[in-house]
Amino acid sequence: MGMLKDFKDFALKGNVVDLAVAVIIGGAFGTIVSSLVDDVITPLLLTPALKLAHAENIDALKWGTVAYGKFLSAIIKFIIIAFILFLLVRAMKRIMKKEEAAPAGPTPTEKLLTEIRDELKKR
Repeated sequence: MGMLKDFKDFALKGNVVDLAVAVIIGGAFGTIVSSLVDDVITPLLLTPALKLAHAENIDALKWGTVAYGKFLSAIIKFIIIAFILFLLVRAMKRIMKKEEAAPAGPTPTEKLLTEIRDELKKR
């Protein structure tokens, strides 16, 4: 029974649950970014450039048997994901700085104790 309780405590800890949620959201985020690259960026930006280079499909780019087009697509997706995460972390840092308020002044009790201490020092 002790092992089962230990496992339950471990599995339901905040860190494990937070990690599970982060993995699920990360997977969904990856799908969104893949769609952004495949359905928006590639047709708008890369397709005209590829047409000029006489290569219509980035995934079909090959040099001999090396399919480097898929690799280029993966690099583009990585750069976009890294940039979006950079923007999110930057925004979170700004939000956290705003939430960090200046330390509150002394409480009335602390003020009274300070006055008593100062009076005792004078004597």
